[in-house]
Amino acid sequence: METTLVRRQPSVWWGAMIICGTVVGAGMFTLPIVMAGAWFGWALLLLGISWGAMLLSGLLFMGVSLHYPAGAGFDTLTKDLLGRGWAVINGLSILFVLGILTYAYISASGPVYQQSLQQLGLPFSNAGAKIALTLCVAIVVWLGTKGVSRLMTFCVLAKILLLIVLFGGLLTQISVPSLFSVAPPGERYWPYALGVLPFCLASFGYHGNITGLVSYYERNQQHITRALVLGTLMSLALYLFWITSTMGNLPRAAFPGIIGQGGDIAALLAALREHLHVSALALMMSVFSHFAVIASFLGVTAGLFDFIADRLGWGSSPLARFKTACLTFLPPLLASLFWPHGFVAAIGFAGLFATLWAVIVPALLAWRAQQRFSDHPRVTLAIVLVLIFGGLNILAWGLSWLNVLPTFGTA
Repeated sequence: METTLVRRQPSVWWGAMIICGTVVGAGMFTLPIVMAGAWFGWALLLLGISWGAMLLSGLLFMGVSLHYPAGAGFDTLTKDLLGRGWAVINGLSILFVLGILTYAYISASGPVYQQSLQQLGLPFSNAGAKIALTLCVAIVVWLGTKGVSRLMTFCVLAKILLLIVLFGGLLTQISVPSLFSVAPPGERYWPYALGVLPFCLASFGYHGNITGLVSYYERNQQHITRALVLGTLMSLALYLFWITSTMGNLPRAAFPGIIGQGGDIAALLAALREHLHVSALALMMSVFSHFAVIASFLGVTAGLFDFIADRLGWGSSPLARFKTACLTFLPPLLASLFWPHGFVAAIGFAGLFATLWAVIVPALLAWRAQQRFSDHPRVTLAIVLVLIFGGLNILAWGLSWLNVLPTFGTA
């Protein structure tokens, strides 16, 4: 009697952890600050809209991917469906965004990890800490999606636990009237809303990981869909927890002072300190930031790795993955060592390019795939909504760049 061994599908949980870990990083702490002008009601609406639109764009890209062999990524799909010109533009956009983010993570994290290692008695230099951090992440990414998902799960669970321990008490003392306060005389909240939209888009960036998930789940559409939905929903829940905790304890009038002090995590924590009843706050925040950085660093570089592997077509042998890992990690590492602050000048454009490859291109790919693979091609509502969302983000970015939109907390 002949028996057939069926390989068991990995749990949806692992994929969801990759998505949530990639999406929710240390940048989460800046959300209440950038949203302070629009305030809580608009923040809820914009986060909900951005979550829905970014989930739709991810599902559109996944649907197109399922028409191709496992491992086919943005470059293969764009070249086949939209042509070589679009593939070049989209490829440069992906390399720019993911490369800049990798460069930023290495540059910004090196001093933090250097200090932590020195506290453990390990005399690492700044450059040594950057190299050690990059090497550790590169090894995990080289091992594949399974290794990334396991480490990501540990980091995400640690982040959630620390977040609850650090800030859970804030939920018990929120001021509902403050959350839903009306604008003071002569002022409106809505003019600040459009400028918040690109930050919301950037807060749900995970599209570089979809190619890896398609291979990981062996093109099982149900599992991939559930992983995307669960991962992005968890991210949305964490964001809502955070903005409710902060805006419910700090009035809107307190945020110009926070912005005036630099608008960073330290300024926000200083304003919240009287509401927090946590011993060793600085230590726990340091631990939280370590887990947040590692998780997002893993997610971003895994997406960059998959794109380069698809673009060059080197295969998935250990040697081929080693060469891909070198191209993924060495250029950002070298740039960080020789130009540690150069990413600041370029990262402002990352949102514009992210709109192109994570919103516009997935919608266009889905439209062309409908024409090629469907007997009844049509422009679906999902495609239209995603394109409208992308257009609004480009408009918001352009108006902000031209200093047309109002900026809260600045004279």
